[in-house]
Amino acid sequence: MRSVEGDPSQPRPGTPVRILVDGESLEARPGQTVAAALMVSGRDSWRATRGAERPRGVFCGIGACFDCLVVVNGTPDVRACQRTIRPGDTITTQQGAVLPTTSEAAGTATPTAATKAEHRATHFVVVVGAGPAGVGAALAAADAGVEVLLVDAGRAVGGQFHRQLPVEFKARRPERLQHGWGEFSRQRDRIANHSRITHLTESSVWAIERDAQSREEPAHKRKTTRLWLQQGPADAVGRRVWPVDAAAVVLATGAYDRVLPFPGWDLPGVYSAGAAQALAKGQRIAVGKRVVVAGTGPFLLPVAEALIGVGAEVVALLEANRPSTVLKGWRTDPLVAPSKLTEALGYGALLARHRIPLKHGRTVIAAHGRDRVESVTTAKLDHHWNPIRGTEQQVEVDAVCLGFGFTAQLELAISAHCDLGIGPDGGPAVIVDENQQTSTPGVFAAGELTGIGGAALAAAEGEVAGAAAALSLQATSRPPSNKAVTKARRFAAALAKAYPVKPGWQTWSDDTTVVCRCEEVTRADLQEAVTQREATGRSLKLTCRVGLGLCQGRVCARTVADLATHDIAVPAGQTSSDFKRPVGQPVRLGDLAAAEIQEDL
Repeated sequence: MRSVEGDPSQPRPGTPVRILVDGESLEARPGQTVAAALMVSGRDSWRATRGAERPRGVFCGIGACFDCLVVVNGTPDVRACQRTIRPGDTITTQQGAVLPTTSEAAGTATPTAATKAEHRATHFVVVVGAGPAGVGAALAAADAGVEVLLVDAGRAVGGQFHRQLPVEFKARRPERLQHGWGEFSRQRDRIANHSRITHLTESSVWAIERDAQSREEPAHKRKTTRLWLQQGPADAVGRRVWPVDAAAVVLATGAYDRVLPFPGWDLPGVYSAGAAQALAKGQRIAVGKRVVVAGTGPFLLPVAEALIGVGAEVVALLEANRPSTVLKGWRTDPLVAPSKLTEALGYGALLARHRIPLKHGRTVIAAHGRDRVESVTTAKLDHHWNPIRGTEQQVEVDAVCLGFGFTAQLELAISAHCDLGIGPDGGPAVIVDENQQTSTPGVFAAGELTGIGGAALAAAEGEVAGAAAALSLQATSRPPSNKAVTKARRFAAALAKAYPVKPGWQTWSDDTTVVCRCEEVTRADLQEAVTQREATGRSLKLTCRVGLGLCQGRVCARTVADLATHDIAVPAGQTSSDFKRPVGQPVRLGDLAAAEIQEDL
């Protein structure tokens, strides 16, 4: 963990609290996540998989992968990266599938904000997600005169892009860890003080029902969208579950890192690039002492910056694409690249000061170690990303951070029956019109859901979506302008061409390589299911359990779809959405039962 002395954010930590970890009493810092507290104590893993009993720890760092599950106060299946510690917590390693031994105390009374949201008029705009897109949407809709409910799983607005230190850290200079802090802080304060915005923190939408009848209007009138919410500490027992009916919904659920499989990628010490940044920016934790950052795209640069900021030695930054590919991509629209030139030069100077080599056309193709990463094999890649024999190098590291772009969080969009298409990077994306309206009436989408394009595009789309949602309710507002969206989409298109993911990555893995981390399905298992059982799409889940685990295909679905269609004779048109279930977030059965009883009463 970064020492308080010399930290540019100038944290002022409170009095340490005591927690019990596998019978050992430890000190933890107020505001730390369970994952951060465990990592500070020297632990890299705290879970064993259900099948092969392989060690697992943090992987994605944002609650998408479910690798970091742990038992907290007798309750299993708690995501350590999402749960903030409380004094006296008892934390236990989770061995395979575990049933509760004791129950945590039931959740406290629902916060005032939630109660207020329940008793409002039904016809208001609900914005799901408080990243750049969600913040822009909430402010635009509220400024247009409608009531807005902003729902987000985080403890503060900002999402992954504007991830902040916990309030318990009492940082004097939090802006030192952020880009664009001035504008964001103004938006954050406006959200907090806006009379027409209710912000629900530590809250999630786990399901959407279309055409639910409003409680306040007769059946022959307007139909609404019903969202099922839950609020409270991540994965705790006793989180209250309740429905909210909305006349318009803006989905701004964002995305998570795309990581490509290779032998050893499931070892503790292999992290997504986003996890490394989240731990550095949000907890002041370095994932390792000697770290390799690999993948493709400009996101690798701020990840390296964040690692340097918490004292890690970045051994190398490996960009899989060659310089010729990158330049060719930007030349498809030369006018958009200069807008990022100053930022790029700043990162270049940072790498030079710390003597970090930036190697193009090279990546990590294997990780080695017994219970955690001890070294990696890197190799040069040809134009299609096939490893070039004879160029392999073994590098001693204790962590590797990987990022090959992003994958949109589509669960709620699928649940709302929104039509999907293909985004600029070739991944699935929600189809929207010029007003960010999806194919489902009353449901708008903004940000990475509509195609990976960065924070500027997400914010611009959010403003359009929020204004359009308000206009759809006949509020006093003007039709939104999408000029900023058009400009930002040009940048997103050029970005995708400059940093493509080439099909040669499919040669990095072999028959024994795990492709589904949750269910430990290997590439050979996948191939057998398709070639011998003729399984496709959703039927793959039933034949080999791929995508059937806790993360519900968030990590593996896109990989499996690509491997199945490229490697094996599978009909074209199969997409990663074929592997997903329309459940947005995990919800405990006991909490569902309590909600049902309450509605009956």
